[in-house]
Amino acid sequence: MAVMGVVLVVFLVLAFETEVSMAVTCTPTELSPCVTAITSGKPPSKLCCTKIKQQKPCLCQYIKNPNLKKFVTSPNAKKVSSTCGVPIPKC
Repeated sequence: MAVMGVVLVVFLVLAFETEVSMAVTCTPTELSPCVTAITSGKPPSKLCCTKIKQQKPCLCQYIKNPNLKKFVTSPNAKKVSSTCGVPIPKC
């Protein structure tokens, strides 16, 4: 599991930043507080939920990125998203 977390962080760091409407900067590294919850299945922290809510307009962009999709749409990511009240969009 530690390797998966490291891989996720590497992909997030390598992903580029882009602007989305409503002045949200799509930065996958903003979701780093969620790495433990996504990789381990543990409940997300309040900070994780805050970051997912902030990055909600960017989720489709992350899903369309082949390097990030598996981390946004994995069963644990869906559980984290659901717990935080942010449904995974259908893009």
